[in-house]
Amino acid sequence: MARKLQTIGFDADDTLWHNERFFKLTQDRFAELLAETAPRDQLDRRLLEAERRNIGHYGFGVKGFVLSMIETAIEVTDGKAPNHVIQELLAAGREMMAHPIELLPHAREAVEMAARDHRLVLITKGDLLHQERKLAQSGLGDLFDAVEIVSDKMPDTYARIFGGCPGGAEAAMMIGNSMKSDVRPAIDAGARGVFVPHDLAWDLEHAEAPDHPRFHTLEDLGGLAPLLDRIGG
Repeated sequence: MARKLQTIGFDADDTLWHNERFFKLTQDRFAELLAETAPRDQLDRRLLEAERRNIGHYGFGVKGFVLSMIETAIEVTDGKAPNHVIQELLAAGREMMAHPIELLPHAREAVEMAARDHRLVLITKGDLLHQERKLAQSGLGDLFDAVEIVSDKMPDTYARIFGGCPGGAEAAMMIGNSMKSDVRPAIDAGARGVFVPHDLAWDLEHAEAPDHPRFHTLEDLGGLAPLLDRIGG
């Protein structure tokens, strides 16, 4: 018999607030700056390859993205990227870091509702200082009992985090917009996984939906309360 739900984990970027759209806008600008050097599809492919190579070096977030754009710009221009291109990419990164937080629909209501009867943990990837700033700006920080800013999200990540919570992973649920990072590894760790899709998704976060009784999907966070009622959480 499944344990009563005691802990709910929330992803941050594109689950509670907008994030990926700023990456897409900056990538559009990157493509404009290098339009005379290479076609858009080639630039997108080369940038994605650079991001994949660099995750292990720079981690997730704006800084790694900017460094990957600069690396790609240097590569596609055979080392002749104009100074103004590098300067504009650095400026774009600073703008991304400073962009105000905009909560997604139903995010505040869902977190406030969940906090009434559950222990809440924010579990997010990315740059430590940037994620801390975004959480503070969101106005949701005081609703979480714990915040975990991790280098990656793997089954052992969730086993460690939920293992320190009442009831362990079997009494926990993870909610997020990434099947690869938020749902599948949480289920593998013994928790429930709730997929809340976002209109924009990073290619490196794609994964197939699991066929598992602890997998749930919501159209948006407005459906969290009915889901908790259905599973007795």
